[in-house]
Amino acid sequence: MTVLRGGLSAVLAGSSLIWMTASMSPPSAATTTADAVVVPPGVTAGVAVFDRQAGQLTDVLNPDLQFRSASVVKLLIVLDYLWERGPAYDIPAADRARLEVMLRSSDDAAASYYWDHLGGAQIIDRMVERLGLTHTDGPPTTHPGFWGYAAFTAGDTVRIYRYLLDRAPAPVRSFVMGNLHQATRYGTDGFDQYFGIASVFDPAFSIKQGWSGFTSPTAKTKVAGVDLTSEALHTTGTVGTDDRTIVVVYTLHPNGTSYGKAYTDVTRLTRTLNVPGGVKSPGSWLTTSGSGVRVRSAPNTSGGVLGTLPAAVDVLVGCQKKGQLIETPTRSSDWWAYLPKYGGYVTNVYVGSGGPKLPGVPDCQ
Repeated sequence: MTVLRGGLSAVLAGSSLIWMTASMSPPSAATTTADAVVVPPGVTAGVAVFDRQAGQLTDVLNPDLQFRSASVVKLLIVLDYLWERGPAYDIPAADRARLEVMLRSSDDAAASYYWDHLGGAQIIDRMVERLGLTHTDGPPTTHPGFWGYAAFTAGDTVRIYRYLLDRAPAPVRSFVMGNLHQATRYGTDGFDQYFGIASVFDPAFSIKQGWSGFTSPTAKTKVAGVDLTSEALHTTGTVGTDDRTIVVVYTLHPNGTSYGKAYTDVTRLTRTLNVPGGVKSPGSWLTTSGSGVRVRSAPNTSGGVLGTLPAAVDVLVGCQKKGQLIETPTRSSDWWAYLPKYGGYVTNVYVGSGGPKLPGVPDCQ
């Protein structure tokens, strides 16, 4: 599936992605090239990219299509917590620690704590009214405790970020965006959350990611039109100096899709977006093989483990360096690929074609 960037006026005219709130001026429609946003086969996507400097959308696809929010709902949870704490917006130490890990590392226990203490779905109802959200709903009545089942859209998520960046009191903006700019490589549940925005852009970005359904694939179910069980993977945040561009990508994947496949598909989609102010990380995109491949601090097995790659995932390779010989029954190499996004090395045995040396990739200097 593709959507052309040209002709966004027509797209918006037929959509209820309307920006008519008292304190938000409506953005102009984008005038861009006719390049396409490429959605990988089998993926359902909702996309909205908003250039704050120009006041316009540069890419949009299904802006009002509802997805289960997964962890993106944590944005509304923290805003609801902070709403009545002005003018100083002091945060007790215990809450600060809990909220920081919720925002930086997408901690679910923290989200559940505030969901229970702040009234559950009432959080969504309050924030919908406060921010003028038009297509956001709480979880279905059949799943009242499932905060990740709240229904979000790409259009409304842009509204949330626009509030944070343009209207929120300075202490609120500083706390929330400061933590999103310090997102950890892994969530507290062990999932690598540097897909999409974090994989593609460097160095200035913030992220609030969401993932759901990868540990227990089940038959597809819809409640009030929202798919609750297909694998969901979302990348949202900002890119560029001074958070110039808001990027929102919601995706659903065929039931049973692996995390590595969804991770790769979301990253590939994000690479096609028109993101003003965004600097794409240099290097070559190659697909890994194997499961549990470790990224090490040096090109040898004595190097400290910096992380573990999702199985069969696209990675950005900056260069390659000769190191320890690694042999498997079918492949061997004494060259190691340097992954700048991880700051470490993986053996070439598990990168690309698995040959001794990666073609077209420069030697590390």
